[in-house]
Amino acid sequence: MTTAVDIIAEAVRERVRRDGTDLSRHVELTERYVTEELQRYSEKALAGTGQLIADEHAAARQIIASLTGLGPLQGFLDDPDVEEIWINSPSRVFIARGGDPELTDVVLTETLVRDLVERMLQATGRRVDVSSPFVDASLVDGSRLHVVMRKHMQV
Repeated sequence: MTTAVDIIAEAVRERVRRDGTDLSRHVELTERYVTEELQRYSEKALAGTGQLIADEHAAARQIIASLTGLGPLQGFLDDPDVEEIWINSPSRVFIARGGDPELTDVVLTETLVRDLVERMLQATGRRVDVSSPFVDASLVDGSRLHVVMRKHMQV
């Protein structure tokens, strides 16, 4: 089921493609696009053509995270108590706090996992695929990324 957040995020993506913009380099533009598309959606919802959004600020943060951050993982990355994140499968996402692992309620799709891995590896110049099924990389912020591709998963 497509949510209001998904609809708005896709509207922003379409606008970015049309305008040829790189949101990762323009924080203010990202916020403006999201605000404008959120307002456009809310006006339609008030007219009865969509689901109303209870918390527009939370929706905006979620949309921005999906566009420029790491989507459902961004909240963990922003939490200073989270030391580690690992994905054993799209439905088994773990974090560690104080050295203690905990299973989260985050459920991803295989496509989203692939997209997140590609986005993280983009700045490193590294890749993961059938010919190179694992990679260790250091991200721009100094974080370590380790990816192991399972046989049936294409990244």
